[in-house]
Amino acid sequence: MDISKIKNKTVKKAYEAWQNGDKKAFLSHFTSNPKLLDDGEPRDFDKFVNDACGVERFTEIEKVEDNGKAIYGPFHTESWGDFNCYFKFNLNADDKIETLEIGNTDK
Repeated sequence: MDISKIKNKTVKKAYEAWQNGDKKAFLSHFTSNPKLLDDGEPRDFDKFVNDACGVERFTEIEKVEDNGKAIYGPFHTESWGDFNCYFKFNLNADDKIETLEIGNTDK
C-alpha cells in the first residue's frame, strides 16, 4: 500500500502502527487523554483501540486531505464487514493526536 500520500509525519507513523496492529506504537502518538468520535458521536477511545487495532485495517488509501491528517479508503473489519471509512487526526501544538474522528463514508 502506498503511504507516501500521507505527508504529516505523526499521522503517517500512527497509521503505520495501526496497519501493523502495534497498539503501543499507535498510542505513543496520542495525548494522555485522547477523544474518539465515531460518525460524530463520542466513543470510548481505549476500548476502540483494544478491540480494533490488529483486527481492523484499511485495505487501500483512496485519498488524503487536510495536510495529510485525513485518510479515506476501503476498510476491513471482522464484525462489520468491508466499507469505506475515514480516519481524521486532530493534533495539538506538540504534534500529539488529541482527537481521532472515524466514520463510514458509505452513508
